[in-house]
Amino acid sequence: MENVAANPSAAVTAAVAAAGNGLQASGAGGERPEDASKQNLAQVTSSIQKTLGLLHQLNLTVSSFNSASQLPLLQRLNALVAELDTMQKLAEGCNIQVPMEVVNLIDDGKNPDEFTRDVLNSCIAKNQITKGKTDAFKSLRKHLLEELEQAFPEDVEAYREIRATSAAEAKRLAQSQGTLPNGDVKVKAEH
Repeated sequence: MENVAANPSAAVTAAVAAAGNGLQASGAGGERPEDASKQNLAQVTSSIQKTLGLLHQLNLTVSSFNSASQLPLLQRLNALVAELDTMQKLAEGCNIQVPMEVVNLIDDGKNPDEFTRDVLNSCIAKNQITKGKTDAFKSLRKHLLEELEQAFPEDVEAYREIRATSAAEAKRLAQSQGTLPNGDVKVKAEH
């Protein structure tokens, strides 16, 4: 997708794909909501592609207009209006949230993948900062325990025994309740 301005259908498809995580739909009957969302999204994308094709045909008809092309022009206008109506009806079943930054990038003729790259880079940077803080606290804890062990060896040993007992109890409780040691709940895979 090197030149979004030259291929507007790719830009629209990319924007829809970039917003794929914001899909929300309710499935009918035994249908899963994800399947209904994907089907709805596919129908809207198909309608967008068809509309772009109709706009291209309309552009060709208008650019080479003469009296003989009056009827094809009206037919293409009617087809465009009908497809826009279909697209609107299909879009009512889709709840896609596209960040304004993506829309602005497309308006500027840029690749919407830049937004995804920027978000990922931001997450990586924040993750590194958080990891640095976590490592600093672990280092501080280790240093404090070493200093306390020199000053109060019996109390530090009692503390370590209490921590070990508490950790073992928490692990046993987590296993019996189906939770992971970090507090997350185990999810059974459905077949």
